Amino acid sequence: MTYRILLVEDEEAIRKFTKINLEREGYEILEASTGEEGIETALDKEPHVVVLDLMLPGISGYEVCETLRTKMPRIGIIMLTAKSQEVDRILGLEKGTDDYLMKPFNPKELVLRIQALIRRLNIEPVESTDNKNIFEYGPFRMDSYSRKFYRDDVEIELTPTEIAIIKNFISMAGKALTREEILHQVWGDEYQGETKIVDVNIRRIRTKIEKNPAKPEFLETVWGVGYRWKQIN
Repeated sequence: MTYRILLVEDEEAIRKFTKINLEREGYEILEASTGEEGIETALDKEPHVVVLDLMLPGISGYEVCETLRTKMPRIGIIMLTAKSQEVDRILGLEKGTDDYLMKPFNPKELVLRIQALIRRLNIEPVESTDNKNIFEYGPFRMDSYSRKFYRDDVEIELTPTEIAIIKNFISMAGKALTREEILHQVWGDEYQGETKIVDVNIRRIRTKIEKNPAKPEFLETVWGVGYRWKQIN
Protein backbone atom coordinates (compact mmCIF):
# COMPACT_ATOMS: atom_id res chain seq x y z
CA MET A 1 0.00 0.00 0.00
CA THR A 2 1.23 3.50 -0.85
CA TYR A 3 0.68 6.03 1.90
CA ARG A 4 -0.40 9.54 0.94
CA ILE A 5 1.34 12.40 2.76
CA LEU A 6 0.21 16.03 2.60
CA LEU A 7 2.91 18.68 3.13
CA VAL A 8 1.50 22.03 4.27
CA GLU A 9 4.49 24.39 4.16
CA ASP A 10 4.71 27.92 2.79
CA GLU A 11 8.49 27.89 2.22
CA GLU A 12 8.83 26.32 -1.22
CA ALA A 13 12.46 25.27 -0.78
CA ILE A 14 11.66 23.32 2.40
CA ARG A 15 8.54 21.84 0.85
CA LYS A 16 10.32 20.65 -2.29
CA PHE A 17 13.30 19.27 -0.38
CA THR A 18 11.00 17.38 1.99
CA LYS A 19 8.92 16.09 -0.91
CA ILE A 20 11.98 14.67 -2.69
CA ASN A 21 13.12 12.83 0.43
CA LEU A 22 9.68 11.39 1.20
CA GLU A 23 9.14 10.30 -2.40
CA ARG A 24 12.41 8.37 -2.19
CA GLU A 25 10.78 6.38 0.62
CA GLY A 26 7.85 5.49 -1.63
CA TYR A 27 5.24 7.92 -0.31
CA GLU A 28 2.73 9.71 -2.52
CA ILE A 29 3.13 13.42 -1.79
CA LEU A 30 0.52 16.19 -1.91
CA GLU A 31 1.49 19.84 -1.43
CA ALA A 32 -0.13 22.99 -0.05
CA SER A 33 1.43 26.37 0.67
CA THR A 34 -1.30 27.88 2.88
CA GLY A 35 -3.53 26.63 5.67
CA GLU A 36 -6.66 27.15 3.60
CA GLU A 37 -5.20 25.16 0.71
CA GLY A 38 -4.07 22.47 3.14
CA ILE A 39 -7.59 21.99 4.52
CA GLU A 40 -9.10 21.90 1.03
CA THR A 41 -6.54 19.38 -0.21
CA ALA A 42 -6.91 17.17 2.86
CA LEU A 43 -10.69 17.03 2.56
CA ASP A 44 -10.48 16.31 -1.17
CA LYS A 45 -7.59 13.83 -1.30
CA GLU A 46 -7.83 12.25 2.18
CA PRO A 47 -4.13 11.80 3.00
CA HIS A 48 -3.04 9.35 5.68
CA VAL A 49 -0.69 11.86 7.32
CA VAL A 50 -0.40 15.66 7.24
CA VAL A 51 3.00 17.27 7.87
CA LEU A 52 1.90 20.72 8.97
CA ASP A 53 3.98 23.87 9.44
CA LEU A 54 2.93 25.99 12.40
CA MET A 55 3.67 29.40 10.90
CA LEU A 56 1.59 29.76 7.73
CA PRO A 57 0.24 32.76 5.83
CA GLY A 58 -3.46 33.24 6.54
CA ILE A 59 -4.75 30.77 9.10
CA SER A 60 -2.13 29.19 11.35
CA GLY A 61 -1.13 25.58 11.70
CA TYR A 62 -3.06 25.49 14.98
CA GLU A 63 -6.27 26.42 13.17
CA VAL A 64 -5.61 23.92 10.40
CA CYS A 65 -5.02 21.21 12.99
CA GLU A 66 -8.27 22.02 14.82
CA THR A 67 -10.26 21.98 11.59
CA LEU A 68 -8.81 18.67 10.41
CA ARG A 69 -9.34 17.08 13.82
CA THR A 70 -13.01 18.05 13.64
CA LYS A 71 -13.59 16.94 10.06
CA MET A 72 -11.09 14.06 9.82
CA PRO A 73 -10.55 12.83 13.40
CA ARG A 74 -8.51 9.76 12.42
CA ILE A 75 -5.95 11.50 10.22
CA GLY A 76 -2.34 11.61 11.43
CA ILE A 77 -0.82 15.06 12.03
CA ILE A 78 2.84 15.97 12.56
CA MET A 79 3.48 19.65 13.24
CA LEU A 80 6.67 21.43 12.18
CA THR A 81 7.74 24.48 14.14
CA ALA A 82 10.77 26.76 14.19
CA LYS A 83 9.88 27.95 17.68
CA SER A 84 11.77 26.51 20.63
CA GLN A 85 9.37 27.45 23.43
CA GLU A 86 7.75 24.50 25.13
CA VAL A 87 4.39 26.27 25.18
CA ASP A 88 4.17 26.12 21.38
CA ARG A 89 4.75 22.38 21.33
CA ILE A 90 2.23 21.76 24.11
CA LEU A 91 -0.39 23.96 22.46
CA GLY A 92 0.03 22.02 19.22
CA LEU A 93 -0.51 18.75 21.08
CA GLU A 94 -3.54 20.19 22.84
CA LYS A 95 -5.01 21.12 19.46
CA GLY A 96 -4.74 17.50 18.36
CA THR A 97 -1.28 17.09 16.84
CA ASP A 98 0.01 13.50 17.08
CA ASP A 99 3.67 14.49 17.00
CA TYR A 100 5.92 17.50 16.41
CA LEU A 101 9.32 18.13 14.89
CA MET A 102 11.52 21.18 15.36
CA LYS A 103 13.03 23.04 12.39
CA PRO A 104 15.61 22.59 11.04
CA PHE A 105 15.09 18.84 10.95
CA ASN A 106 16.81 15.85 9.39
CA PRO A 107 14.59 14.34 6.65
CA LYS A 108 15.42 10.87 7.95
CA GLU A 109 13.98 11.79 11.33
CA LEU A 110 10.77 12.96 9.66
CA VAL A 111 10.58 9.64 7.80
CA LEU A 112 10.95 7.76 11.10
CA ARG A 113 8.24 9.88 12.72
CA ILE A 114 5.89 9.23 9.79
CA GLN A 115 6.60 5.49 9.90
CA ALA A 116 5.89 5.38 13.63
CA LEU A 117 2.65 7.33 13.19
CA ILE A 118 1.49 5.09 10.35
CA ARG A 119 1.98 2.07 12.61
CA ARG A 120 -0.31 3.72 15.15
CA LEU A 121 -2.85 4.48 12.44
CA ASN A 122 -3.02 0.74 11.69
CA ILE A 123 -3.45 -0.74 15.14
CA GLU A 124 -4.78 -4.04 13.80
CA PRO A 125 -4.65 -5.70 10.37
CA VAL A 126 -7.65 -4.59 8.34
CA GLU A 127 -8.30 -7.80 6.44
CA SER A 128 -10.77 -9.11 9.01
CA THR A 129 -13.85 -7.79 10.83
CA ASP A 130 -14.35 -10.66 13.27
CA ASN A 131 -14.70 -10.31 17.03
CA LYS A 132 -10.94 -10.40 17.66
CA ASN A 133 -10.95 -6.70 16.71
CA ILE A 134 -13.49 -5.83 19.43
CA PHE A 135 -12.23 -4.92 22.91
CA GLU A 136 -14.71 -4.44 25.75
CA TYR A 137 -13.73 -3.15 29.16
CA GLY A 138 -16.27 -1.88 31.66
CA PRO A 139 -18.36 0.82 29.95
CA PHE A 140 -15.92 1.01 27.04
CA ARG A 141 -15.84 -0.75 23.70
CA MET A 142 -13.14 -0.38 21.05
CA ASP A 143 -13.38 -1.59 17.46
CA SER A 144 -9.78 -1.58 16.28
CA TYR A 145 -10.82 -2.55 12.74
CA SER A 146 -12.78 0.67 12.20
CA ARG A 147 -10.75 2.52 14.90
CA LYS A 148 -13.87 3.56 16.79
CA PHE A 149 -14.23 3.93 20.53
CA TYR A 150 -17.40 4.00 22.62
CA ARG A 151 -18.44 4.70 26.18
CA ASP A 152 -21.89 3.39 27.10
CA ASP A 153 -22.48 2.80 23.35
CA VAL A 154 -21.86 6.49 22.57
CA GLU A 155 -19.01 7.02 20.11
CA ILE A 156 -16.12 9.19 21.30
CA GLU A 157 -13.89 10.76 18.65
CA LEU A 158 -10.28 9.87 19.34
CA THR A 159 -7.10 10.45 17.35
CA PRO A 160 -5.06 7.45 16.18
CA THR A 161 -2.49 8.12 18.89
CA GLU A 162 -5.16 8.31 21.59
CA ILE A 163 -6.63 5.00 20.46
CA ALA A 164 -3.18 3.39 20.48
CA ILE A 165 -2.53 4.67 24.00
CA ILE A 166 -5.86 3.38 25.33
CA LYS A 167 -5.42 -0.01 23.69
CA ASN A 168 -1.96 -0.28 25.23
CA PHE A 169 -3.32 0.59 28.69
CA ILE A 170 -6.28 -1.81 28.47
CA SER A 171 -3.98 -4.66 27.42
CA MET A 172 -2.05 -4.12 30.68
CA ALA A 173 -4.87 -2.99 32.96
CA GLY A 174 -3.77 -2.62 36.56
CA LYS A 175 -0.09 -2.17 35.70
CA ALA A 176 1.58 1.15 36.41
CA LEU A 177 3.46 2.35 33.33
CA THR A 178 6.19 4.96 33.28
CA ARG A 179 6.19 7.67 30.65
CA GLU A 180 9.23 6.07 29.07
CA GLU A 181 7.42 2.72 28.81
CA ILE A 182 4.42 4.39 27.19
CA LEU A 183 6.70 6.17 24.70
CA HIS A 184 8.40 2.89 23.82
CA GLN A 185 5.16 0.93 23.46
CA VAL A 186 3.15 3.53 21.53
CA TRP A 187 5.63 5.80 19.73
CA GLY A 188 8.35 3.20 19.15
CA ASP A 189 12.08 2.90 19.86
CA GLU A 190 13.06 5.50 17.27
CA TYR A 191 11.06 8.31 18.87
CA GLN A 192 13.42 10.92 20.28
CA GLY A 193 10.94 13.50 21.59
CA GLU A 194 10.19 14.51 25.16
CA THR A 195 8.01 12.53 27.58
CA LYS A 196 5.80 15.62 27.86
CA ILE A 197 3.93 14.33 24.81
CA VAL A 198 2.62 11.48 27.00
CA ASP A 199 1.23 13.85 29.63
CA VAL A 200 -0.51 16.01 27.04
CA ASN A 201 -2.14 13.01 25.38
CA ILE A 202 -3.25 11.58 28.74
CA ARG A 203 -4.84 14.91 29.63
CA ARG A 204 -6.61 15.02 26.27
CA ILE A 205 -7.88 11.45 26.63
CA ARG A 206 -9.26 12.13 30.10
CA THR A 207 -11.28 15.09 28.85
CA LYS A 208 -12.92 12.77 26.32
CA ILE A 209 -13.52 9.51 28.19
CA GLU A 210 -13.78 10.42 31.87
CA LYS A 211 -16.99 11.85 33.33
CA ASN A 212 -14.87 14.04 35.61
CA PRO A 213 -11.38 14.51 34.10
CA ALA A 214 -10.16 16.17 37.31
CA LYS A 215 -10.98 12.96 39.20
CA PRO A 216 -10.35 10.19 36.65
CA GLU A 217 -12.12 6.92 37.31
CA PHE A 218 -10.19 4.79 34.83
CA LEU A 219 -6.97 6.47 33.65
CA GLU A 220 -5.25 6.96 36.97
CA THR A 221 -2.08 8.86 37.89
CA VAL A 222 0.48 6.87 39.85
CA TRP A 223 2.52 9.53 41.59
CA GLY A 224 6.25 9.16 41.13
CA VAL A 225 5.76 6.52 38.42
CA GLY A 226 3.37 7.44 35.61
CA TYR A 227 -0.12 6.20 34.76
CA ARG A 228 -2.30 3.12 35.15
CA TRP A 229 -5.57 1.89 33.66
CA LYS A 230 -7.77 0.79 36.55
CA GLN A 231 -8.19 -2.95 36.90
CA ILE A 232 -11.86 -4.01 36.89
CA ASN A 233 -12.50 -7.19 38.88
